[in-house]
Amino acid sequence: MGKELAKDLLKDGHIVYGAARRLDKMNDIQKLGVKVIEMDVTDEESMVRGIQTIQNAEGRIDILINNAGFGSFGAIEEVSTVDARYQLEVNVFGAARLMQLVIPGMRNQHYGRIINISSMGGKLVMPMAGWYHASKYAIEAISDSLRNEVGQFGINVVVIEPGAVKSEWGDIAMDHLQNVSGKGAYSRLVTSLLKMNKDMANKLSEPGVISKLVRSAIASKKPKARYAGGHMAKPFMFMRWLLPDNIFDKAIQSQLK
Repeated sequence: MGKELAKDLLKDGHIVYGAARRLDKMNDIQKLGVKVIEMDVTDEESMVRGIQTIQNAEGRIDILINNAGFGSFGAIEEVSTVDARYQLEVNVFGAARLMQLVIPGMRNQHYGRIINISSMGGKLVMPMAGWYHASKYAIEAISDSLRNEVGQFGINVVVIEPGAVKSEWGDIAMDHLQNVSGKGAYSRLVTSLLKMNKDMANKLSEPGVISKLVRSAIASKKPKARYAGGHMAKPFMFMRWLLPDNIFDKAIQSQLK
């Protein structure tokens, strides 16, 4: 998803920096013109160095897109606290630290866009993904608070809420789920979720759907606080808004038999 977005932003005429831990994975977009830098969002020095590199080269940062993230799936009982902390470190604290690092420059220039990639999983939950959902609920809350803090300085904070999109994310999450909770008390639930994920494989949206939302948030003079898209994002979030907790729970459980 991040690579497709980088390609589209290049086409729109932006100077695009792509940050990643493994630079060898970025060779394809680097050849297209993306400026690739090494960054680990769990490493303070790495984040500071990366932001300073961009500011020194370009003189400013206008847009931050927080796209780093993964899903540490497994039963709440069985996910280790080490894994849980790492989930929050990557999905929440890494994103928050990058926001802190770019805000002073954006505030001084009285312009900026902070775009946080959340998920429909920041508005509703599935079983066996509690720590992932916790991270996305946190991103939603931080974004809402920050929006009301920095709006006075000409900085817009936008949340993107993807549904099910084609990427490596799903396979990684399902592998983690199976490794953590594939045996024992929660194995039946794991089997149901794996089947649901497999059945949905042909229905996933293309990454370009999310790229289009981000580009809209960048191009708009007055961007919305939230943009949602991708397979089942809007229907699921509407159901969650509409239904009482017990009815929504039953609806989810009915899909996991």
